[in-house]
Amino acid sequence: MSSVRELRTLTVPRKPDEIPGVLPELRAALDGTGPALLPLAPDDPTARETARSLGAGEPLGDGEDAGDDPTALVIATSGSTGTPKGVLLSSSALRSSARATHDHLGGRGQWLLAMPAHHVAGVQVLVRSVVAGLEPGVVDTRGGFTAGAFAEAAEPLLDTVHRHYTALVPTQLSRLLDPASDPRGLRALRRFDAVLVGGATTAPALLERARAAGVTAITTYGMSETAGGCVYDGTPLAGVGVHVESPEPGRISLSGPTLARGYRHSPDSGRSPNSGHSSEGGHGSGRVAFEGGWFHTGDVGQWRDGHLEVLGRADDMIVTGAVKVVPSSVERALVEHPGVREACVLGGPDPEWGQAVLAAVVPERTAPDERELHGLVKRLLGAAAAPKRFLVVDELPLRGPGKPDKRALLAMFG
Repeated sequence: MSSVRELRTLTVPRKPDEIPGVLPELRAALDGTGPALLPLAPDDPTARETARSLGAGEPLGDGEDAGDDPTALVIATSGSTGTPKGVLLSSSALRSSARATHDHLGGRGQWLLAMPAHHVAGVQVLVRSVVAGLEPGVVDTRGGFTAGAFAEAAEPLLDTVHRHYTALVPTQLSRLLDPASDPRGLRALRRFDAVLVGGATTAPALLERARAAGVTAITTYGMSETAGGCVYDGTPLAGVGVHVESPEPGRISLSGPTLARGYRHSPDSGRSPNSGHSSEGGHGSGRVAFEGGWFHTGDVGQWRDGHLEVLGRADDMIVTGAVKVVPSSVERALVEHPGVREACVLGGPDPEWGQAVLAAVVPERTAPDERELHGLVKRLLGAAAAPKRFLVVDELPLRGPGKPDKRALLAMFG
């Protein structure tokens, strides 16, 4: 292996039959015989600027690579807090994540890629396939994600003798469960040995619907800095440590073999106690991202019956009239209404309360009565948590692998 390796872009194709062509490059990156790869979407207008800012075509710097454990991937964060950072993922971190996932799910299996592979959740499907030695299936999402396209990709894969897995974001799961969707999608989904659901908060009601429909749905929690999901259904994968600051709920920190090296152009600054370098998880207080073998996320959580419950980002906490409101709690309350399929709650400026609780909802069919929704949240969580304004949308605007785009929603509220 060369003593100095480059970072090169990997434009991940959209056409399903072209995805297998990137697997040899991924294998070479994992074993260090090829360059480190920066996965990018082919139709992303910001891809060129991302490649430039992260130094694609340039050598990896001091602390960004190791001869015995090469950096395989550099994942560009979604940039919700500013300019994207490049998360340095070593071969050992990616392989550890893949092996721990297979062990947790019951053994190696064949994967179906249903989400963009330039995000960590999607590229991990390809890494797991490489580690398992099995070629993945690929859903054609060029026309958007549909139940019919999912079924067409899943059916031939499900006829093989292996165990079968896929990974979805909550919106995709919701579409497959929709009675108005092609029923072949749900029939195929039921046949998977495990369906990982992550990338955004999964409403308990959606999870209950999926499991009641016979889907082996497993929630995942993680981020680019942990090589993707590292806590499944509230339980850490083998070797992963989870710490929640006291008093609970408190900030979540993660440790273990799946942690990234740090960030491109500053692999050590995130680990220095005095650096103040912040991660995509958000550290507005100036606390470090990586320190002493731990990654300090910007998420808030608590332990409930021995399982980690993630309540949301600390930055997303709404303070209205001096009362703290957790958006995910309001979202869970709203989707308990039979007329609400999905919900996204955010804070907007308010001259009287400082912030007002705003709720965008996707109806099951017709728009639900806003007075009913207000009353439901008030009854379950108190008056402060009850949304001041509602917005009914056909679908939530998304960013990254499946997170609601709160900036776009705030603009829609005006």
